[in-house]
Amino acid sequence: MILLVKNIIKEKWVAIVILLFFCNPISAQQNNPTQLRKEILQSKKEQYTPPAVGKTVLKSVTPVTKTNKSLVYLEHSDEWMMDNERLPNIQILKGNVKFRYDDAIMYCDSAYYDEKENTFDAFSNVKIVQGDTLTLYGNILNYNGNTKLAQLQDNVKMVNRNTELTTQTLYYDRVKNLAYYFTGGIIKNGKNTLTSMWAQYSPSTKEALFKDQVKMSNDKGILTADTLKYYTNTSVADIVGNSHIVYNNKTEVYSERGWYDTKSERMMLLKRSLIEQKDGKTLVGDTIFYDKKNRFGEAFSRVELNDPKQKVTLYGNYVSYDELKDKGLATDSALFVDWSEKDKEFNLSADTLYTQKDSVKTDTVAFSMIKGYANVRFLRDDLQGVCDTLMYTSRDSIIRLNHMPVAWSKNQQLKGKTIKAFIKNKKIDRIEVKKSAIAIQKDSLNYYNQLSGKEIVVFMDSTSIKRIDINGNVETIYFIKDDKTKEYFGVNKTLSSFAKIYFKNKKLDRIRLTEQSNAVSYPLKDMQEEDLFLPNFHWFEKERPTTVKSLFTKYKRVEPAKRPISKKRPKMSVKSDSREPEEEQNEDKIDSKQTPNRFQLQQGGGNRLNNLR
Repeated sequence: MILLVKNIIKEKWVAIVILLFFCNPISAQQNNPTQLRKEILQSKKEQYTPPAVGKTVLKSVTPVTKTNKSLVYLEHSDEWMMDNERLPNIQILKGNVKFRYDDAIMYCDSAYYDEKENTFDAFSNVKIVQGDTLTLYGNILNYNGNTKLAQLQDNVKMVNRNTELTTQTLYYDRVKNLAYYFTGGIIKNGKNTLTSMWAQYSPSTKEALFKDQVKMSNDKGILTADTLKYYTNTSVADIVGNSHIVYNNKTEVYSERGWYDTKSERMMLLKRSLIEQKDGKTLVGDTIFYDKKNRFGEAFSRVELNDPKQKVTLYGNYVSYDELKDKGLATDSALFVDWSEKDKEFNLSADTLYTQKDSVKTDTVAFSMIKGYANVRFLRDDLQGVCDTLMYTSRDSIIRLNHMPVAWSKNQQLKGKTIKAFIKNKKIDRIEVKKSAIAIQKDSLNYYNQLSGKEIVVFMDSTSIKRIDINGNVETIYFIKDDKTKEYFGVNKTLSSFAKIYFKNKKLDRIRLTEQSNAVSYPLKDMQEEDLFLPNFHWFEKERPTTVKSLFTKYKRVEPAKRPISKKRPKMSVKSDSREPEEEQNEDKIDSKQTPNRFQLQQGGGNRLNNLR
């Protein structure tokens, strides 16, 4: 039975719970979860204009071949000449050349004009002004008035309000009001600079589509992708292909579908994206909403937060984290896994896992706190447990398990109203089980050894048990079996005010009881069912987690009713003794070298052991 307490307070168990806090898992706003998702989706809805029917974001535009032609008019040239032998039907123009077609005006130093074919070639200092928002520059221009397609070459620049496009060769389709290049170019928009080998830009819709070696950079970071869609009027990028964002050389984002507002520094990442921090932490989720400016994020569906340094992972279907306030929340199948110890993976689940900085601070220390609410369950090969609330604070270094906490180790169970583990120098110092504390050892299919009291306190020396104190109303039930036949034949019951159990070299050394202790042994054949259990006995085997999947099984946890008090039990002396036993007092002493069926079980001073057979 005592081995149960020993196993429960192993140093590693404490270290695991501490790591659950210090790994600083990504979590959520305490007061308003999912708020960031609502704001980002609303912002995207307000900025988004649905495309025309049949049009897709990745549909490339090619020049039209048939359309209503637009006549080109020559308005001015300093010199005019023709050479029909060398250039039939071509008007040769030089000096301050000016053409007009529709609402566009073109200027250049010289040109070849074919009025019959409704085309011209312009050379040197080419400038096209269309309306009051679009201007194009270059050194060579070919324009076809029938297809309304312009091709500019050599130091080409397009300026559309706050957007500037530069390239060596640019095609401009005036029918669709679309500019595109194939040999590399740059678009500057506010603080953003975008480069690619291929791109198309619409001055009317302010939409740009980039492909092949795409790169977007600003003072915050760099985005690289194979495909990207960008809106110059909102500075919003649509991630439509494999993309990689490096933010201030501290945060990296990998996604193939998403939405990134470079002004507000908010992003929505889809299709199981990945965020990686400089310290190695990674966040993976089907959908991630992240506000880099306010340092807050939310992740939804199959979320994984991994910390390779601490060797821990947090899973859940909703995880959010406020970096500024150091507050976090994980809900919906939340699971914490510690894989730092080989072959001893530790799993902790709860309906809600919550982390934050403690409100108490000093000039040099900010204390930390972690809480688990509702259906708290943990699992390791050698330890399992359940409770309704779990809390740890680094300020007092106490782990608190409340509301029907139960813990198991092998065939042993420990339960009380509350369980507290006190940490000192990152190691367990002592553990307290208070109010109806009981330790149970399942000795066989039908028999359970039991030890109970108002309080059970375990004192540690390094990683070993030094002493166990059972304080107040100590009562035990122990089943006696024959050493040779291994058959059970008796039940020993003990009552005492206090008891102390001492250990030496990790083994039971001695037990001390108060003078008023009493013990009685009964033949097993004379015992009824109610005589075999203490009043607060209950074996919670059904709730015991055995697999990771079973951690998510929900139980309606209700404190079971107490059993009736057996009439077959020792009677305490009339003179009560409220003193705790001291070593120098003349108390009953049981040598641990004696086997259980040779204990001196006192009742009126007589040895009744042989009478049980």
